[in-house]
Amino acid sequence: MVDSQSTPARQRPSIVSISSYLLFLFLALQVISLIITLSTFGKTRDALRAAYEGSSTDGDQVADVFAVIGIGGSVVLLLLAVVLGVLALFNNQGRNGARITTWIVGGIMVCCVGGGLLSNAAGGFNTGGGSTGGPSPEEIQSRLEEALPSWVTPVSLLLGVLSLIALITALVLLALPKANPFFRKPTAGWEPPTPGASYPGHPQAPGQPGYPQASGEPGYPSSGVPSYPPPPAADRPDDTPPTDRPGSTPPSTS
Repeated sequence: MVDSQSTPARQRPSIVSISSYLLFLFLALQVISLIITLSTFGKTRDALRAAYEGSSTDGDQVADVFAVIGIGGSVVLLLLAVVLGVLALFNNQGRNGARITTWIVGGIMVCCVGGGLLSNAAGGFNTGGGSTGGPSPEEIQSRLEEALPSWVTPVSLLLGVLSLIALITALVLLALPKANPFFRKPTAGWEPPTPGASYPGHPQAPGQPGYPQASGEPGYPSSGVPSYPPPPAADRPDDTPPTDRPGSTPPSTS
């Protein structure tokens, strides 16, 4: 049995992908909300100044404070939404630390967005001016509705509701049991032995004598066929050619 040297690829569950898409949607909605806030910044200040005109409260100061709160809050929400967008990328890679951080940051964002929706539902700007000689919250809200386009308030409420739904759904999807295996640390898998691969031998038991390793098969002579010694001299035939061979007997001289 051999441990795999490489980590096996994990398949990302669909609920994790959907959660990331919802976090990206939340980021886009916050960008739209900030654009609307910046586009209506001047009209909001003018409406607050007109509402506090003639009262003991400085209208310019109140307008500046609420403008800073409105724009600053939108910028903070956008920055946190960017953080959630980055965390969504790490969630797609199965980083459990990113998932935990998403729950923490997302919980803070749920409180912020939910608090903003409750504030708008309760009447928006509430400075307590009616008890201090300034305009009442109803008068301030009426001034704002007259100064701002009619679509600003319903669109802002719709963006807030969609943002809250998208964020809560994304956090719940990450907490489902089906997503847990994807965020667990992967363990080394098992691969069958590869044919032809060399593997380490088993250790020899202590006290057991070893055996000499064969140095190889004995070699054979390079000529292939063994040579034999020549026969003895007595057994060899005479070098004199036979007499019956034509031409071998010298001619007679008589």
